[in-house]
Amino acid sequence: MTSSDTLLATLVERLGARHVLTDADTMAHALIETRGLYQGRALALVRPADTAEVAFVVAACAEAGVPVVAQGGNTGLVGGGVPDGGIVLSLVRLSAIRGLDPIGSTITIEAGATLAEVQAAAGEAGLLFPLSLASEGSCRIGGNIATNAGGTAVLAFGNTRDLVLGLEVVLADGRVWNGLKALRKNNAGYDLKHLFIGSEGTLGIVTAAVLKLFPKPLSRAVAFAGLASPRDALSLFGDLRRQAGGDLTAFEYIPPFGLEIVLKHLPGARKPLEGEHAAYALIELSTPRPGAVAADDLAAALESGMENGLVEDATIAASDAQAEALWALRENLSEVQRQEGGSIKHDVSVPLGRLADFLEQATVACEAAMPGLRVCAFGHFGDGNIHFNLSQPVGMGKAAFLREWGRFNRIVHDIVHGMDGSIAAEHGIGLIKRDELALYGDPVGLDLMRCLKNALDSRETLNPGKVVPGKVVPGVLASDEPKVPSASW
Repeated sequence: MTSSDTLLATLVERLGARHVLTDADTMAHALIETRGLYQGRALALVRPADTAEVAFVVAACAEAGVPVVAQGGNTGLVGGGVPDGGIVLSLVRLSAIRGLDPIGSTITIEAGATLAEVQAAAGEAGLLFPLSLASEGSCRIGGNIATNAGGTAVLAFGNTRDLVLGLEVVLADGRVWNGLKALRKNNAGYDLKHLFIGSEGTLGIVTAAVLKLFPKPLSRAVAFAGLASPRDALSLFGDLRRQAGGDLTAFEYIPPFGLEIVLKHLPGARKPLEGEHAAYALIELSTPRPGAVAADDLAAALESGMENGLVEDATIAASDAQAEALWALRENLSEVQRQEGGSIKHDVSVPLGRLADFLEQATVACEAAMPGLRVCAFGHFGDGNIHFNLSQPVGMGKAAFLREWGRFNRIVHDIVHGMDGSIAAEHGIGLIKRDELALYGDPVGLDLMRCLKNALDSRETLNPGKVVPGKVVPGVLASDEPKVPSASW
């Protein structure tokens, strides 16, 4: 019996054969990244039932020298959950609500619960969990924490990091750190939870969390505005933030090409405004204040924008159904872009004041580098995060276009770096940006990352080869330097 067979037998004895899966077809969904850019391999897919079983699996793998890759909904976009041998540890069975405190406005929940389930549990208590993503029905809260997910409500409530009070984490040697404290103030030493939030499962495996909840909005309004330029959109955002303050919960930028393809490919989508505009904004105001009418405040703000020459046209949803239809134009942008052929994607952020400069400079540079290139830059104006995606020219082959990924990384990321921005705003580093981080990261910061990885996981048990530059995963990446997706994936 090989060492791998011995490990699998040990796991079967503890978890049961039903939850140690080795059949290729059964494991297939856990071995491929969401966009199909990476294909991995694994000894087995295991499904522990609780934190104790997670700890047992990790300890057994550490002793056997076998790596562990934790997965939730496997909805990541940077290859962070793709295994290269070893064990895929699924957290889907850890989905219990351990407690909800309406007075303290917290929920304690296990990592395998979907984001939608967390939202629903909060809603049943008359409260709000504000993290919102297009994949909220399938992504798991443990994955949201491991990637420090952003989404559409960062403007008002912050990233996932800002929503976490406490964590329970299985360490690389199988020990369990119990940091499940529902405290707003706790200065008892280092704030260890922040080591694991955003670490993509390379330092520890989150099994449960205490999350902040907020008052449920009593009034909400959604509008779609047409503007003359991204610069006008940025000015409108500044005006709205001054007028509405914390009631401004979302400000999403959509380019003309983005609106064009979502209207073309999304069934039932309807054009929200008459005429054509050079820039669009999806805006949401919401308030928990009794008697406040968000629609009135939004209408007044947009009227002021028209008087100031910033807003060319706008519409405010008259019902919840209309509001969801407007949001669908934004939330389906990534999905419909696939139907326009190959897409080279950049998830970046720059300081708010440089957003318009970035869009102008990066668009000009990319279009000059490839005639016919179609820039689809959209995203969260309120937090400086732009998904600077590039669609292939009409008539160009997908394979030939994707081979240019590295060249466009240099163009876009050089501009971002020059503006003191980040090449990874909300999707993380994973595999796809690990070597990019080596190019743009601060050398001292990169050394600190390597020190942390070595201190917490010296055996490279947890998600090896991800995030930290200098760690190579043979057999997963197949492209030449720089490490970017090849057309064969």
